Amino acid sequence: MQLLELTPAELAFLNAAPVATPHMQQRLTRHLASVLTARLRLSVTLLEVPTAEPAHAQSTPIWLPGVELASLWLTRRLGGKHVSGVAPFVPQSLIQTLNEVLAECWLDGSVLDALPTALTWQLSADQRQARLAVQFPQHLSDMTNWARGMINHV
Repeated sequence: MQLLELTPAELAFLNAAPVATPHMQQRLTRHLASVLTARLRLSVTLLEVPTAEPAHAQSTPIWLPGVELASLWLTRRLGGKHVSGVAPFVPQSLIQTLNEVLAECWLDGSVLDALPTALTWQLSADQRQARLAVQFPQHLSDMTNWARGMINHV
């Protein structure tokens, strides 16, 4: 069976950048805050801040947690109360948790909303401030495939 060539309208649709929808962003922000609150055993608030466009497109989401969040995560997950110093790395358990939250939010919607190319939050917990950012794939199908794989992996 021979495949037909895509029309210009079909190509434009497939190559169009995702359109941000407040519903998905708000749901992701609320879910991230609730999961981080539970895992850190601290009240966590997230506030969206302006985001710079990513330098290049990728096929999977990329999390960019600040060193303050990595330090807070390590300290609290290991049973500590007071954060001192800076974590020399971003814990894989933090990235895994963030991936699970994002995959759930993406697949949980009754209608798959589009996302912007990136989101950034200012995180507040225990009188500490930290940054958290995520860069999204350019194509919705890449995001859906990644999310399905993430959920199947868990």
